[in-house]
Amino acid sequence: MSVRYGHSCVICGSLHYVVGIYVHVPFCARRCGYCDFNTYVLGAGGLTPRGWIDALHAELDWHARRLAGFGPVDTVFFGGGTPTLLGDGLLSEVLDAIRQVCGLTSGAEVTVEANPETVSQPLLEGLLTSGVNRLSLGMQSSDENVLTTLDRLHTPGQATLCVEEAHQAGFTDVSVDLIYGTPGESLESWRSSLLAALAVAPEHVSCYALIVEPGTPLARRIGRGELPVPDDDLMADEYLMADDLLTEAGLGWYELSNWARRGHECRHNLGYWRSDDWIGVGPGAHSHVGQRRWWDHKSPAKWAATVAHGSSPEAGHEIVDDDIAHEERILLELRLAAGLPLDILTPTEYARVPALVGDGLLAQIGDRIVLTRQGRLLADKVTRDLLD
Repeated sequence: MSVRYGHSCVICGSLHYVVGIYVHVPFCARRCGYCDFNTYVLGAGGLTPRGWIDALHAELDWHARRLAGFGPVDTVFFGGGTPTLLGDGLLSEVLDAIRQVCGLTSGAEVTVEANPETVSQPLLEGLLTSGVNRLSLGMQSSDENVLTTLDRLHTPGQATLCVEEAHQAGFTDVSVDLIYGTPGESLESWRSSLLAALAVAPEHVSCYALIVEPGTPLARRIGRGELPVPDDDLMADEYLMADDLLTEAGLGWYELSNWARRGHECRHNLGYWRSDDWIGVGPGAHSHVGQRRWWDHKSPAKWAATVAHGSSPEAGHEIVDDDIAHEERILLELRLAAGLPLDILTPTEYARVPALVGDGLLAQIGDRIVLTRQGRLLADKVTRDLLD
């Protein structure tokens, strides 16, 4: 079990445990049609990889001064964007900077997101040597038509080959991301994607329902009638199919969209769902320490210029008061297979539990409530019905 070290925040003077760092890599080879993340085609956005790394150094130093030092941290997550587009050398440099500024606990989880077309055996070996021990692959689907609809660059089979290569290189913690509900996807196509992923025995699988974000190319294509609107009933069937197949393969659900072999749950993401304190670095990255939550400038150029002058990278912040913290705890922890302690509910919320249990949406296990399988399909409704 890792030891978490508390540090005093110069903003509020309270003791906090900063347990994770999220590193936002804003670069992509091409933006996918469904994506609304803060990402930029490499060469756009007014920032080079070298400039990004220099700015990360400056932001890490700024956080260390502000929090009177923090760390060692228990998890590091390189997200994006496409972190592996930068190669193992630059990512290793960032990880070294994190070690120098705040340190890593013994056995820290270090995750790098990857797109299959950017992965090679030398890159995998370099990542392992640098200290990365968890790989998260954006497979999305094994159906060529679905990948085309999503504007993915990799071909069917590339992602599963990457899983095999990662295991051969020495990774013992490989996660695969899948998306269900893509316009034109059938139940049989989804089944094929699940079976393709399971055939290479990843330790972790995430299955995310497609969200059609306003303003994206995918939303415009659907709006013009070029593609059908995602079918909610089909997506529910796809979720249940995923749960069946993944469970049969020995991966247990531990969060609404995530299944893992025992001991391979994503510790970094669990920190979010449990409202731990974390620091986000990079353009648009979010941080949460105590009752304060803030986010960096989204523009890579503005973010880099700000931290280069030793100034705050914050674009804004909010204070999480007790009411918001209560609501968020219910919203987030109810997503987990571990469920939610009954004693954190208000009297009126507690009084609503029997009805939700009677409707088959919640189960009471000892002193906790847990979503049933049907409840997982209606998690947002359950949360709304439970909250004051």
